[in-house]
Amino acid sequence: MARFKDYSYEQMTMLPVSFDRQILPGSFEYNLTYLIEECLDPSIFHHRYKNDDGGRPAYDPAILLKVVLLAYSKGITSSRKIEQLCRDNILFIAISANSQPHFTTIADFISSSHQEIEKLFLQVLMVCDQEGLIGKDMFAIDGCKLPSNASKEWSGTQADLKKKKLKMEKAVRRMLSKHREVDKHGLDETIVERQKQQCRKLAKTAKKIQAFLDSHDDRKGVSGRTVQSNITDNDSAKMKTSHGVIQGYTGVATVDAKHQVIVSAQAHGQGQEHNLLKPSLESASANLKLNKQERRQIKITADSGYHNLSALQYLDQEKLDGYIADVGFRSRDPRFKDYERHKPVTRLKPKERFTSNEFKVDLKHKTCICPAGNAMWLQCEETKIGNSLFMKFQGYENDCRHCHLRKRCLRSEQQKSPRQFAVKLGNTKKHQQTSLIEKMKQKIDSAMGRHIYSQRLGTVEPVFGNITSSIGFKRFSLRGKQKVNGQWQLISMIHNILKIHRYAWNGS
Repeated sequence: MARFKDYSYEQMTMLPVSFDRQILPGSFEYNLTYLIEECLDPSIFHHRYKNDDGGRPAYDPAILLKVVLLAYSKGITSSRKIEQLCRDNILFIAISANSQPHFTTIADFISSSHQEIEKLFLQVLMVCDQEGLIGKDMFAIDGCKLPSNASKEWSGTQADLKKKKLKMEKAVRRMLSKHREVDKHGLDETIVERQKQQCRKLAKTAKKIQAFLDSHDDRKGVSGRTVQSNITDNDSAKMKTSHGVIQGYTGVATVDAKHQVIVSAQAHGQGQEHNLLKPSLESASANLKLNKQERRQIKITADSGYHNLSALQYLDQEKLDGYIADVGFRSRDPRFKDYERHKPVTRLKPKERFTSNEFKVDLKHKTCICPAGNAMWLQCEETKIGNSLFMKFQGYENDCRHCHLRKRCLRSEQQKSPRQFAVKLGNTKKHQQTSLIEKMKQKIDSAMGRHIYSQRLGTVEPVFGNITSSIGFKRFSLRGKQKVNGQWQLISMIHNILKIHRYAWNGS
């Protein structure tokens, strides 16, 4: 017969725990503790406490900071889970000296500390600089779109929200009318109560929408156009990502190339990044206290999301060495000439349309013959489209209406207007004078430009991979731009602390 070791749940054991011995030298928590106690200044939180003469003693902000940073470094952002760790996990018990802060204390500390977090981010950045982790040779700028603590279902323009409110009020009136009819004949009380709860819920939601409409105007985007507001968090925005449309923020990071240290971190409630190059560089320069000469020695790289005339004008005015890719950068790169063979093959055959070479044009006599052999009339001898000049022709309505090649010539077989065709004559004088956009294209297409820009991908993308995958931060849990910006700086600060732990102090 099998035998097993004796055990009893009534047995008692005493486990002596020394908090300082639980935090082993060389571990991340050991370096985190040393960083907060010796290098940072937790006294920046002291102004928030007014219990010098009376009141209950507060939790030491240094302890709360250690607990929060350690939890965030493991991808744990829930204040309730952090409280549970401080009760059950020996490592958190040790680093908090068994103080066991309540989850409301932790939540309030995180949500109300965005100003202090900004100062701590700078202090950690100075430690990185002192330890030689920042090369100041190349900065890479990019953004990471993350969901916010708000539902996209509560988004819309003023007109959309008014329509939604009226629809709810109409549903409430219909339900109340139905209840009056049912009361005459009688109905199960459970069903009636459920319908009343639903009616109260709809009425409450309609009042919430009306209160938002009364206190807010239509939200304007970067271009001045009306964009969708959000009732829950009006600072967040709807944005397209590879995983679909989300309601969230764009966390922008300016990353130094030497050890991928984040030198500037800002969260913006917009999907477009066209206007974010300047604030990112200004913030990085202020954080590192760079003078004009030092700024001009740094190479700036960013993807096509930051490529626009205003950004290039800023680089030109400040005489910064920028490498900003445009949308057609890859198509001009000979290394990517066969990129289309890697695209998935669709079962639907693309529509074969006539190319420009199949139109016979005589610029001298200003005539054009379409692929069907019909003459086209001269619509415009010279017109400007963008920075180029074109000669435009148009087919005769009768010819196009009865043409047997309509399917290949027109965009749609149901198209009623005749075919138009434009021949490029050349560039405008403004375009011929090398513009900032053309200069950037020439610069980034050069061998040195491609070499420098190729380093961007390996500089900034691993940072977002580390934050979202290794650390595990996948969404913002706070609301409002200031608080979300503080949370983004908090997670960026943890990324930098991990760099200090790995490269500067070597776990010793």
